[in-house]
Amino acid sequence: MNLYTENFHVVLEHFRETIESATKLLREISEEESAKPLSEDKWSKKEIIGHLIDSAANNHQRFVRGQFQNDLIFQGYDQEQWVSAQKYNEADWSLLVDLWRAYNLHLAHIMACSDELARRKMHYDHTLNKIAFNHVSIDHPTNLEYVMRDYIVHLKSHLDQISN
Repeated sequence: MNLYTENFHVVLEHFRETIESATKLLREISEEESAKPLSEDKWSKKEIIGHLIDSAANNHQRFVRGQFQNDLIFQGYDQEQWVSAQKYNEADWSLLVDLWRAYNLHLAHIMACSDELARRKMHYDHTLNKIAFNHVSIDHPTNLEYVMRDYIVHLKSHLDQISN
């Protein structure tokens, strides 16, 4: 399934299914296993889920504000600083998983009830050349729906890191 081109409602249903199936797999990971770095200079599973919580928090605002703004200019954030400052490796794994699940189900709800015209409106002024997982050239217009789809692609890429 190409998450950038598939019917949006199908993508959202797939997103909800991904959240639920990933939650089951994440809950099978032990506290000890979740804190181990995936490799040298890489985040642990706790830190990846923490990063995904941070991404959810940042994109939450983008999904809501993007419906009312005349542009898609959004501030980025320093992922490494956010993960470091919140000391995710010291947090309880089950609480992180529960927060990740709840936040993403809420984002799926926001996406599903977003105004279609606002979601699909093309914008020439955007920062997706800097903040998107798969960048959009500054010379190309884009829309809020792309931001939403790109969020899901980003999330799935990190879930793949955890499961491999």
